[in-house]
Amino acid sequence: MNAVDLLKQDHDTVRELLERLEKTTERGVKTREELLGKLHLELQVHTQLEEEIFYPAYTQAGGKEEAVMAAEAKEEHRTVDSLVLPDLLNTDPGSIPFTGRLKVLKELIEHHIEEEEQELFPQAKKLLDKARLEQLG
Repeated sequence: MNAVDLLKQDHDTVRELLERLEKTTERGVKTREELLGKLHLELQVHTQLEEEIFYPAYTQAGGKEEAVMAAEAKEEHRTVDSLVLPDLLNTDPGSIPFTGRLKVLKELIEHHIEEEEQELFPQAKKLLDKARLEQLG
């Protein structure tokens, strides 16, 4: 599987987990904990793949515009990974603040996914040939 398809598949998994989490209520503590744990793991793996493998290849193949785009994507990762997600993980899943923080997390991630899928990935397909995308995948 090529890198773009693999990353899109990860995005679909993350979207599904966020949708399922969003449908829970303050009474669904156990479900929220389970889904949040899965989401956390999925985000960790996805972020590592992008930052250690995909973004470096993308920036190397591109120019300044691609480097800026990758830097912005990394900042979005950093915002989620070091601020929003840790706060959510330390919030009582049976509370109203959990619901609010989850909504913010979902909005940030959806924005990030949209930018990657509409801008970064199509550009990557132009810059990286099929064999290189397969290799990265």
